[in-house]
Amino acid sequence: MKKFTLILALILTTAVMAQSEEKLPYYEIPEYPETYTAGTVAARMVDGLGFRYFWATEGLRQEDLNYKPSESGRTSAETIDHLLGLSNFLLNALIDKKRDENQKEFTFQQKRKQTLLNIKEASEILRTTDDLSKFDNDRFPFWNLINGPIADALWHCGQVVMLRRASGNPFNSKVSVFSGKLRE
Repeated sequence: MKKFTLILALILTTAVMAQSEEKLPYYEIPEYPETYTAGTVAARMVDGLGFRYFWATEGLRQEDLNYKPSESGRTSAETIDHLLGLSNFLLNALIDKKRDENQKEFTFQQKRKQTLLNIKEASEILRTTDDLSKFDNDRFPFWNLINGPIADALWHCGQVVMLRRASGNPFNSKVSVFSGKLRE
């Protein structure tokens, strides 16, 4: 029994370490495409969101996640839940189906990873699309994805940055949202 427990602990530790070393998208914004199309421009907007989200959420501590500026405000953790929901909505609208995932029980790191992966997949879909009207559906046109979940997610990334500053863990000052890279 002791051997079994030791082996299980070793396997779990290795899996956790491998997960923490996994490289997530948007440490840097991807290179821009050579041509301007409706799809590449929309994808670049989504890439900008991914870059901002990566750095807004990088290095958040539990005290940052729990921080709430007022009784009527959201905590950073609740804002991150909302951002995950927005990324799910965006991706589901682009793939035209509902993925059935129970993400409420995810840890912060799992939510962060899934949000970044959703954003990356949405960007890849958009980048290869010339006609964005193909994403129109019987509920709303593609335009609503721009002023809805994409713009809303950008707004909420800013809130996470503000909340982390207020909880004593400022945004990395070397992040350049203009270039999409870290400054030297």
